Amino acid sequence: MENQGHLINLGAHIEANLSGNPRPPQAMTPTTKMDVLVIGSGAAGLRLALELADHCRVAVLAKGPITEGSSLYAQGGISAVLDPDDSIESHVQDTLDAGAGLCHADAVRFTVERGPDAVRWLIDHGVPFTREADLNGGHFHLTREGGHSHRRVIHAADATGAAVETSLVGCARAHPNITLYERHIAIDLITTAKLGLTGANRCVGAYVLDREQGNVEVLSARFVVLATGGASKVYLYTSNPDTASGDGIAMAWRAGCRIANMEFNQFHPTCLYHPHAKSFLITEAVRGEGGLLKLRDGERFMHKFDPRAELAPRDIVARAIDHEMKRLGAECVYLDISHKPAAFIKEHFPTVYARCLEFGYDMTTQPIPVVPAAHYTCGGVMTDLRGHTDIPGLYAIGETAHTGLHGANRMASNSLLECLVFAQSAGQDIIAKLTEVAAPPALPAWDESRVTDSDEEVVVSHNWDELRRFMWDYVGIVRSNKRLERALRRVHLLQHEIHEYYSNFRVTNDLIELRNLVQVAELIIRSAQLRKESRGLHFTLDYPECSSSEAPQDSILIPNQPEPSRSSAWAGNQ
Repeated sequence: MENQGHLINLGAHIEANLSGNPRPPQAMTPTTKMDVLVIGSGAAGLRLALELADHCRVAVLAKGPITEGSSLYAQGGISAVLDPDDSIESHVQDTLDAGAGLCHADAVRFTVERGPDAVRWLIDHGVPFTREADLNGGHFHLTREGGHSHRRVIHAADATGAAVETSLVGCARAHPNITLYERHIAIDLITTAKLGLTGANRCVGAYVLDREQGNVEVLSARFVVLATGGASKVYLYTSNPDTASGDGIAMAWRAGCRIANMEFNQFHPTCLYHPHAKSFLITEAVRGEGGLLKLRDGERFMHKFDPRAELAPRDIVARAIDHEMKRLGAECVYLDISHKPAAFIKEHFPTVYARCLEFGYDMTTQPIPVVPAAHYTCGGVMTDLRGHTDIPGLYAIGETAHTGLHGANRMASNSLLECLVFAQSAGQDIIAKLTEVAAPPALPAWDESRVTDSDEEVVVSHNWDELRRFMWDYVGIVRSNKRLERALRRVHLLQHEIHEYYSNFRVTNDLIELRNLVQVAELIIRSAQLRKESRGLHFTLDYPECSSSEAPQDSILIPNQPEPSRSSAWAGNQ
């Protein structure tokens, strides 16, 4: 009954924040002016908007409904040092270990030290984190996930993302200085260099497609923040929602920003294997609480690959599963936690338990079939610790950014932590500059005078499917030089077709996302070709060993340069 009560309370909390009595939807004018434009409505974007809202006017763009993004689907939790037996140093070291030598130590410490305050801020804003059942509402329950040496993951049952996202949505809807634009997708950033203006380049807004009305609007802002999430939709199998199409990374690249470490794509080891499940994620915490990975005959195998067995970092677990599936010709492996009491499973994993039941699997009595799926983009737009990109006035936070926190492999539950910490940091930086930056100049309207409505939209759907299939086959968990070369040739062909299509027809949501995904695919492939070793999430058959270099380098791609460069240093411009 305690579990049922918790589910009802969490469900009521989410429903109240999503329904409530929100202000009526806002409509853009042909040119809408704001102080800050936040592109993306996940945990990073909403946390930033709430940081800014007492100081200026903020617009938040959501591609679909306000909550539809990867943050909503995060199950596990948020890692932070909240237990007296844990320590900042331990969390720092675990993160550095998981990052396989590529984490930026300053970014790791910056994030970890601010973790407890970030969690307390969420508690103060109504996030209903799970408490220890035997303490009658006492201490918060902390779980342990792969790569962590302590229990330090605070969570709301197994629906932490939903609890955080809906709490922030409720707060944002209630604030008079925040305007939420649902079903709007940014097409491209507007910079003074693109406009041909003299003086230092600066980001001054974005062109935005109203998905319902079909018209393109201009949103002018003194500061623009990319909080668009990752790019896992570039792969055929992914745990991410359809919105994860790499929009911020692609737009920043086209605007002139450096992009780093795109070869490190995290594949979550355990997504439910079922033709109708659409890669439903089975949270890392199932293994953290004792779940075992097995073959069809019930044999365990993780101990053959790592002494930490099921608690090894995700890259090791995903490659082990991929190896066993290919060795046996198996369609999946199995995750088994049925040796735990049924009440324990239902209390700790109510969402996973209910979803598995829908597909005919009772995880309290039988193993769950699982496969790896693309889950998280560790690289992204290069930033410093305040979210600055290479272009003044443009910030990037959350999964779309490369802060140096994750290195070659993100440790479980550090992602929501990064969203919260860097949203606050960027927000404080923007607040300090509000009085220094003048309003942007008048911006030109979107030009549709030479385009027509498309009568060949089948081209978009075919190209979308082709891209995701060859990225999965050639640029997935295990790579090779030959596979990468094949993938790059196909990307170049698609880019040519999409450019021609984009130049002649009116933009649509699908075309914008496809254009961005093809650009991100090229960045992933070029980054992977640059790394002549296997490290973290990047494994290649041609260089199966990790380099012995004491100072491994980031893979940095620079716009308008034919050859990418390598550097371990960040050189900010603001």
